[in-house]
Amino acid sequence: MPRANPSRARDVIELVLGYALIVGIIWSPDRLQRILSPFALALTLLAVLARRKNRDELGVGAHGLRESLWILPAAIVLGAVSIFVAAKSGTLHPLYKGDLKHILGYVLWTIYQQFLLQDFFMDRLLRMMPSGAAVTTAGVLFATAHLPNLVLTAACVVWGIVSCVLFRRYGNLWMLGFTQGMLGLCFAICVPDSLHHHLRVGLGYLRYRSLMTK
Repeated sequence: MPRANPSRARDVIELVLGYALIVGIIWSPDRLQRILSPFALALTLLAVLARRKNRDELGVGAHGLRESLWILPAAIVLGAVSIFVAAKSGTLHPLYKGDLKHILGYVLWTIYQQFLLQDFFMDRLLRMMPSGAAVTTAGVLFATAHLPNLVLTAACVVWGIVSCVLFRRYGNLWMLGFTQGMLGLCFAICVPDSLHHHLRVGLGYLRYRSLMTK
């Protein structure tokens, strides 16, 4: 009987525990989220750094940056079209907490989301299955973490898969992180708050709904 591959077993354990930790925090009350979130970020970061990859391998160096620069302008064009359509259809509205601190914080968070998606999840999935299956699985995991926000989950299926394909091609996180931030902000002002609840997910989405129906 062949022995189990310890490296593969490690990948599976890290994937399951990492995803369970993230989803568990998403479905926790706000106060508990504020306590646990820094630990989750630190643990996933340590798990990635433990692989001892250099900056270019992690996608945070200069490798692939110039080649991927087109992604953000292309997303800006898409965002402009979306804003135009939303304005014509009457769904365009101001951003919730549209101050600079909130916007910068959100963009930094989307950059770290790409770090988690590519360097934590995709890195392990690629050692477990073929590239196409790994990309699809990573995109689905990324999207389902946004449940029960159905419109956001649907958008994240598409973006999760597209961003994984782009990272496989260019190997750089920066344009993907900034693009996700820009598209997320655009999504927030083009889609009615009644549908995406200020981009909340998990327990926060459900609690927002209960407050709105009172």
